[in-house]
Amino acid sequence: MGKPTGFLEYEREDSEALSPKQRIKNFHEFHVSLPNEKQQLQGARCMDCGVPFCQSGMMIGGMASGCPLNNLIPEWNDLLWMGNYEQAYLRLSKTNSFPEFTSRVCPAPCEAACTCNLNGLPVSIKENERTIIEYAYENNMIKPTPPVMRTGKKIAIIGSGPAGLACADRLNKRGHSVTVFEREDRVGGLLMYGIPNMKLEKKVISRRVELMKAEGVEFITGANVGTDIKAAKILKEYDSVVLACGASNPRDIKAAGREGKGIYFAVDFLKSTTKSLLNSNLEDGQYISAKGKKVLVIGGGDTGNDCVGTVIRHGCASVMQLEIMPKPPEKRLPENPWPEWPKVLKTDYGQEEAIEVFGTDPRVYQTTVKEFILDKAGNVKKAKLVKLESKKDEKTGRPVMVPVEGSEYEVEADLVLIAAGFLGSQDYVAKAFGVELNERTNVKTAQGSYETSVAKVFTAGDMHRGQSLVVWAIREGREAAQAVDRCLMGYTNL
Repeated sequence: MGKPTGFLEYEREDSEALSPKQRIKNFHEFHVSLPNEKQQLQGARCMDCGVPFCQSGMMIGGMASGCPLNNLIPEWNDLLWMGNYEQAYLRLSKTNSFPEFTSRVCPAPCEAACTCNLNGLPVSIKENERTIIEYAYENNMIKPTPPVMRTGKKIAIIGSGPAGLACADRLNKRGHSVTVFEREDRVGGLLMYGIPNMKLEKKVISRRVELMKAEGVEFITGANVGTDIKAAKILKEYDSVVLACGASNPRDIKAAGREGKGIYFAVDFLKSTTKSLLNSNLEDGQYISAKGKKVLVIGGGDTGNDCVGTVIRHGCASVMQLEIMPKPPEKRLPENPWPEWPKVLKTDYGQEEAIEVFGTDPRVYQTTVKEFILDKAGNVKKAKLVKLESKKDEKTGRPVMVPVEGSEYEVEADLVLIAAGFLGSQDYVAKAFGVELNERTNVKTAQGSYETSVAKVFTAGDMHRGQSLVVWAIREGREAAQAVDRCLMGYTNL
């Protein structure tokens, strides 16, 4: 696979990112890809390692090690190295419905599990993937291929995020007639309004959606099933239904003053920016602006980082990002061995930009909000923070973060963004279809199954497994498609 000695002969070389001060001037993607000839050499670094952990998709220590889609990574790395782009694309698309999405937004558990990562730098799998899929688009390898025959079966998919799209794509290719219902004004779900434009340009989504339309998938936007459209009507008109509405119920912060103006969930903030950007290049003013504001971001994950990058592009006066947990180590600890996901410090694009603009890392660890301080008009103006320390819970024996007495201090903040994750799906769709939920408010199924408690109703993605990665959503969508097909036809060849 690849060149047997390639990992010894060639150093890892990544695409070049525009400088922070240059890229914050707009909301465009900011990585400049390597020339294809150089990227082919990166494919040559894939060693003939015998056991390709990169494509294993195993759960180790509660986290994915290797690609959840079981992508045939060594195979298409070898084909890239040989310059056989057409076969590389065919092998890539065999397991991944949307490589153009994952090659931009996936955190690359494949690279973390790469054998080269044990004692050096991993193969640049993610950028190799992007080179293959973009070459395929540019060279007209990807064309609409509607099914030759239709089965006569009709399927409704509720939600057009990565799980819904992957499920729709597979079922349509099988010959079923698929209609995707999306409550927003644009198709894409999390991909469209949950991920900022600088990480995933929306024309990339539109390109794929147009291809799916040409292949026969029907999309209905502005369709809020469970309110505007009755579940009973959907169940009557379609042979099967797939619920793929995501985990869109944000976790709140319980602190005095939470009712104050100027405090928003991160998802609402990011959505408002993207929608205004697409509608008017922000000229309509119909978004939550951070211009000139002292911003406090609560949450240290990817969404929190996306908020940091976005408020900097708005022109904020300052930004602070709170993280409940301690600062991660810079290198793997002995108790976190390869091929586990590395629990190490990661400085993402938004934090890089904050360091460049303001001179300091925006992250403050082991800290949370105790109180929001409001002015007479009810606007947030300050936040009272408190430091945290780890202690063992007497009942469970597990470590928990608890406030440190006397550690409170105040910071100025006139815009607060809560990026504390999600608790599960919004339950009105589940209630409308009468499906059971589990204790995490996700749609309940048997282990390894996608069938709900209601006949002919299935589920997939974050609505099924809880908040997770795009790559897991695509896998769930593909596997749910198999389950639906088997239910309708008595067997499946997907």
